[in-house]
Order: sequence, then C-alpha cells, then structure tokens
Amino acid sequence: MTDNPALSHEGLKVAELVTSGAGQAAAIERAPGVYESRGIGNSYLLTTEAGDVLVNAGALGDARRGRELFRAVSTQPIRYIILTQSHPNQFGGLELYKTPDNQVIAHRNYPEDRRYTEALSAHYRRGSRRMFARITGPTQEILPTREVAPDLLIDDAHQIELGGRPIEMLWTPGGETRSALCVWLPRERIALVGNLFGPLFGNQPNLNTLRGDKPRSALQFIASVDRLRALEPELLLTGHEAIQGAEHIAREVTRIRDSVQWIHDRTLQGMNEGKDLRSLMREITPPPELALAEEYGKVSWNVRAIWHEYSGWFDPARGTTELYAVPPSAVAADLAELAGGVDKLTERAARYIERGEPLPALHLLDIALSAAPSDRATREQKRTALTKLLEQSGGKNLWERMWIAAEIRDLQL
Repeated sequence: MTDNPALSHEGLKVAELVTSGAGQAAAIERAPGVYESRGIGNSYLLTTEAGDVLVNAGALGDARRGRELFRAVSTQPIRYIILTQSHPNQFGGLELYKTPDNQVIAHRNYPEDRRYTEALSAHYRRGSRRMFARITGPTQEILPTREVAPDLLIDDAHQIELGGRPIEMLWTPGGETRSALCVWLPRERIALVGNLFGPLFGNQPNLNTLRGDKPRSALQFIASVDRLRALEPELLLTGHEAIQGAEHIAREVTRIRDSVQWIHDRTLQGMNEGKDLRSLMREITPPPELALAEEYGKVSWNVRAIWHEYSGWFDPARGTTELYAVPPSAVAADLAELAGGVDKLTERAARYIERGEPLPALHLLDIALSAAPSDRATREQKRTALTKLLEQSGGKNLWERMWIAAEIRDLQL
C-alpha cells in the first residue's frame, strides 16, 4: 500500500518537519543565545551567564539527541524548563533534563490536561498511532518512562529574569491544549509559541483533530492570536518553524486570525438562518485574501467544529434516530436484501465511482459491508472509491491522506 506515494506521507510538509531532526548534528542558533533542537516538537535552549532556560523537552527520543546538541553549545546548568503545552512532543523528554536544581514551569491547567489524557490514554494513543505511526515512529520513543510534575503552575502571565535576560510567559489557550503558553523575549522581540498555530504556520488551524482530542475554541484561538499580535514580534519560533520579519509576521498572523473569525461568523450566521451542518460545510469558503493552506486543518472541518462548539452533538438534520443508540447499519442487511443482494449495492457503487462520485459510492459500500463484512468484491470496490476520493482531494491534507491510507490498509484481505 505504501508503494503508492499518495498513500504515504511523502511530500507533506508537516511530515518533513516532524522528521527533520533525525539527521541533526548541531543545534541551530536562531538568534544570539537561542538554540533549536528539531524533532516531533522542537526544543529551544535560551542561554545566559547565570544558567539556561529550556523551552519544551521534546519527545523522549528527540530529547536524547537534543540534550547532547545543547551540551555542545552551553555548559551552564538548565535553571528553568518551560512547557508550552501538554502534549508528549513537549514533555516526553522531561526526565532527561529534570534535576533537583531546576524548576519546571507550566500553566495551571497542565495537571488537568495530563489527568484526562492519561484517563483516556488507550483511546488517544489508538487514534494517534492510526494516523501518525509511520511518521513519528515507535510510541516508546515519544512517551516518558516516568511522570515529571511541574514545580510551578502559572496563571495568565508570569515573568522570570536570568542572567539579565527577561523572559515572559503568557497564557494562549486557543492553541492545541488549554495549558498552552507563549514564551516572550521582550528585548529580542522573539515569541516562542509552541503549537498555537499547529505545526504549520499559515495553515487553517485544526479545531478538532481526527485522532481524537478535546475540541479547541475558535474564539479562544482568535483571542490568543490577538495577544501575540499585540507583542509585535520580529521572530516567531513555532513548534516546527522559524518565521522572520515583523511586517511579514504581523501580516500573516492577522490573516490567519481574520480567516478563522470569518469562518466563525459565517457559521453562526448560517446556523441562525436554519441551514444544516453539511450545507454549511459545503458552502462556507473564505474570500481569496483570507484563504489559508489546508495541509493541517480544513475550512469544512472547522465549520463543523464551530457548529459543535456552540450546538453540541445533536444534528437535527439527521432526524430522530440521532437520539438513540441504534445505528443505520442495523438495517444494512434489510437494505441489501431489498436491493437484491450485496452485489447490487456494489454494482451501483461502481457506477458512482465511474461518474467520479466516490462519496455516494462509499455510502452504499458501507451499507454493503455492514451486511457482508468479508465480501471481497465490495472491499475491493471500497478501496477503489477511497483511492478516487484521495485523488480528487489532491492528497494535500495530512489528516485526510493518513486517514484514507489507514482505511485502505484495513481493507487488505
């Protein structure tokens, strides 16, 4: 299956960034005294004469390499470790950096984030491995072997000074977790924002991931971006990229913010007009000046996330059966029988595929497979429909491509 480049992560910028640390031989100096170790989530070392500050520990495997890269540029002890969010590509390597003499700083929501992710660890890991196992590598290279709790929990803002370098921390809950922080270096006008914008700057954010996460709020994202905009940074260090130039940053950050605001407002407008969710997913398209790349998030998915943020799980357009635990697949065998057999549904699905309409075909094929899960011809036709769907989408979105690739793997006989 992965012999087909369209069904791998080949050519996707996110995957290239996540794996870019594998061959890194030296820390990258992004600014005087600001060093970068690349990985599933980048780590940054801020050096001073009085000791150093680590921003994110990285995944466990990345931290093993990053620690050696940072030792090559500074022999000072690490006095503080700041976590910009509560995902393992930020905290996984903490155990390698933590000592009795340094202090781990995180937002007050960090322990709660860790509690719910551990309570649902099997669920979250299953979803994450399905999407990213072929990109991020083995789980044991990501997750810590022991929990390291923060020493200091902060609220809306906090400041430290070390070796004459002031460092501010600002709460930006519109990022990927409610414990997200931005680290601001006011003298250098550098903002280390973690995954506030996701892994790709200039992309639609992902307000609700396919792997399974707590949904993110569109308005909190906008408020967090506004907080960053007010700082007027000259260098933006994200979880994966370095974005330079005050004017460029201001222009692009504003465009990202305005795009999400536009989608949010049009979604609420459509809801008030009585439009159904799927109509809004099809219809809402930002104007060209607010169009963002969609390799990570997608406009249609964010419309859906905003709808659910305000309206919850019940979709009136799906009718009364949406209220109950009996799924449409409960009548799949009846529909197959009425159609004259599973083969009839599969044949009709093939007509849709021939007309270039893979989604109606998939609806029929899912009914057929609910009635006859092992039917070879139906499974092969579903592979064809999924391949056509990916071809039509262009395979440009990481989540979409990896999901379809996993679905095709599941169909192998």
